[in-house]
Amino acid sequence: MDTKAVAQIAPPRGLPFRIGKIGHVALYVKDIAASTKFYADAMGFEISDIYDDDMMPGGAVFMRCNPDHHGIALFQATEANPAGAGLHHLAFEVGTLDEVVRARAHLRAMNAQIDFDGRRRAGVQIAVEFRDPDGHRLEIYWGIDQVGSEGRIRPRAEWKGARSLEQAIADPVVGQDTSLRDPAILTL
Repeated sequence: MDTKAVAQIAPPRGLPFRIGKIGHVALYVKDIAASTKFYADAMGFEISDIYDDDMMPGGAVFMRCNPDHHGIALFQATEANPAGAGLHHLAFEVGTLDEVVRARAHLRAMNAQIDFDGRRRAGVQIAVEFRDPDGHRLEIYWGIDQVGSEGRIRPRAEWKGARSLEQAIADPVVGQDTSLRDPAILTL
């Protein structure tokens, strides 16, 4: 990859809209019921609608985590579209750092496979990353850098990766308030 050429890629000026957040993600899963239960139990998603086999071979479940009709759509995997293929990860933003810490405790209690907790470099979000039943990599995060209309991005020299939530909280990046509303949640 020519990183200098790729770094020059930018959206056209004057675009009449700005994407704000991930709207929804559709996944192929091997067991719709198991995946529906996982997204409900692990992350609090609620079912909005269900397609029976007559609407779509294998059916589908549409789940929400906010007022939008669905944030996740679960479709039956097929030979042509296997479960977990072609996806790096899905990221879901929460409103507070305390929620990330509580999410980690909840996932641990569920014996979910947690791959990472701490702070990533680019974007400096504090996160917990884990797997769903099909091996899809998921991330619950807080505190991702915001890029304003001036286009200023945090320089690499200000990135601070952290390999645990505790480390990320103890050693914040410039401008990131890692004060917990309830510090006792770190013991969960």
